[in-house]
Amino acid sequence: MAARIRFIKSPTDNTIKLLTKRMDMEEREAVLSKKWGAVGLIQAQLADLFAMADAAVKNANVLVMEIRGICPQHFSMIAIFGDTSSVEAALEATQNIE
Repeated sequence: MAARIRFIKSPTDNTIKLLTKRMDMEEREAVLSKKWGAVGLIQAQLADLFAMADAAVKNANVLVMEIRGICPQHFSMIAIFGDTSSVEAALEATQNIE
């Protein structure tokens, strides 16, 4: 199944809060300590997500976090945080994984 990708420019504080509720405390603190220009969301099978996360950080200055709460046996989700152009570059880099 293909990955579902969403791109959020200028996420609201509420959107960031919703995402951080599904993270470990250490990850939450890292995300909440900064204002983000954009967030990329990718939902896919876990093996694909790990490869996509690796490609994202290798190709752009971004922070990638796992978002829990989705069916972890089959699908999971990552959030890619950064400035708008960095998140765009990271999402583009993930397209070459599948």
